[in-house]
Amino acid sequence: MKYKVLELFKNNKDQYISGEDISKNIGVSRASIWKYIKALKEEGYEFESSTKVGYKLIKEADVLNYIEISPYLKTKYIGRSYYHFDTIDSTNSKAKEAAKDNLINGAVFISEEQVSGRGRLGRTWISPKHKGIWLSILLTPDLPPLEVSKTTLIGSAAVYLALKELGIESSIKWPNDIILNNKKLCGILTEISGEMNNINYMVMGIGINVNTLKEDFSEDLKPIATSLKRELKEDFNRKKLTSYILNNFEDLYDDFLATGKLNKTLDISREASILIGKEIQCINRDKSFICKAEDITEDGELLVILNDGSYKKIISGEVSIRGLYGYVE
Repeated sequence: MKYKVLELFKNNKDQYISGEDISKNIGVSRASIWKYIKALKEEGYEFESSTKVGYKLIKEADVLNYIEISPYLKTKYIGRSYYHFDTIDSTNSKAKEAAKDNLINGAVFISEEQVSGRGRLGRTWISPKHKGIWLSILLTPDLPPLEVSKTTLIGSAAVYLALKELGIESSIKWPNDIILNNKKLCGILTEISGEMNNINYMVMGIGINVNTLKEDFSEDLKPIATSLKRELKEDFNRKKLTSYILNNFEDLYDDFLATGKLNKTLDISREASILIGKEIQCINRDKSFICKAEDITEDGELLVILNDGSYKKIISGEVSIRGLYGYVE
């Protein structure tokens, strides 16, 4: 109900609205109005009040609720079921928990803060409040489990395109990281629930450091992780970036489901790759080998050339890739 109140104010910018008018439009008692305005103030919205003319919204909040992102959202179903939180443990965990009761294809779970954010291989993901985009998309594709790994490339390509719309040139480190100035800006974690031959659902978690400050990172992350603000020295609009990611994701994802191929995504992944053409180190548990990244295959695998001249396909999740120069993880 508080967002209906907010929508009324946003549709009447720079105008006072009386308590009586709010009550008539929203259908709540005048006694409840202050409660909703108080809740919005706690989110960061600022109001001016007058006993004679009512309330006026004078400052909007930097929050990622549906009212704020919907003006930029062009999707048919991605993000049209939208769950916004102030603080939770993990958006992936919340999406998986929700999926047990109500599988909504394209539902988005987003939080201003995660206290137990996770990256690949169980690593911790630092997720400070109001400084990044921490979201998960719940999907129910009719795909065999082996095909699901391809969707991680779709997530990476969607983030890359969204940043490009904001005038930011980044790179993709196959298959799930976005790199800016040789440091990690964004990570993607895809998880599935399923059986041998089919999946019940998949959850794609996307974490982007937007306005995160240097001091927000732990000492071990400061040399290898970064944010848009840290690199470009300005605050960025999280609302637009969130919507642009969801818009691009739906476009690329629908193309993949319709054609069964990654053509559109692969064009982007190859163009933006920070690995192709470079000598890299592949690490699998306690073993490692040096090779050259040659291409990304039609199935989304990383094709590498070994020292003996032979080719090897690296499957997502099989190894970690570490550049010999610059960004390390």
